[in-house]
Amino acid sequence: MSEAFDCAKCSESLYGRKYIQTDNGPYCVPCYDSTFANTCAECQQLIGHDSRELFYEDRHFHEGCFRCCRCQRSLADEPFTCQDSELLCNDCYCSAFSSQCSACGETVMPGSRKLEYGGQTWHEHCFLCSGCEQPLGSRSFVPDKGAHYCVPCYENKFAPRCARCSKTLTQGGVTYRDQPWHRECLVCTGCQTPLAGQQFTSRDDDPYCVACFGELFAPKCSSCKRPITGLGGGKYVSFEDRHWHHSCFSCARCSTSLVGQGFVPNGDQVLCQGCSQAGP
Repeated sequence: MSEAFDCAKCSESLYGRKYIQTDNGPYCVPCYDSTFANTCAECQQLIGHDSRELFYEDRHFHEGCFRCCRCQRSLADEPFTCQDSELLCNDCYCSAFSSQCSACGETVMPGSRKLEYGGQTWHEHCFLCSGCEQPLGSRSFVPDKGAHYCVPCYENKFAPRCARCSKTLTQGGVTYRDQPWHRECLVCTGCQTPLAGQQFTSRDDDPYCVACFGELFAPKCSSCKRPITGLGGGKYVSFEDRHWHHSCFSCARCSTSLVGQGFVPNGDQVLCQGCSQAGP
């Protein structure tokens, strides 16, 4: 009489049947699958002993059930991403969750180098200066009406230029005759003293400090011989080809101010009417 050879679970004879040996004894295939097989997270069916089983984290899948939840592509031999418990192939993940490059329109792949500004995204190699078309990378740039410029290109294209040296003004500067100047370029034509922040005048469009203008062009006071510039509200009196500061226009004898008074010329001098009538 032959020895018993039965399934460890259902006790049915395994003679002539396929079975699977375990540490707890032999099992017929149906009992083995129901006892030890995992349940597929997708179709909720048992994953039989003769099926290829795939698992991710704590979930198990038939090979045919391990698919992208959007396009149904098999992920058995493909890179994939899990988003909110859903398995996605790279293409579907990028289409749904990655941004598009504002320059080329292609997807900015997760993990790739990118630049973001003003709610837009660029591949690093697509974020170019609108002037020289070189990558801006981590360099400073200036946005202007949807374009982006490196600092040199922006200054060359838009920054005002100094009326004297023709170079761009990047900061500061002064305005003279409705034109921009570097502060260091606006100097006296005579002595080269900087004029920014101080009173000055011009002759033939050339700027001069008060001192140089007075020495070079202003008439001289017939009394003190100093220049009469008329700057700063300074008043003066002219008679024939002679000129006087208000404070210098006085009687040569009694020193009475003649401003607004009658006077009498006496050679190179001027006299008040009283001194003139008194005789020499």
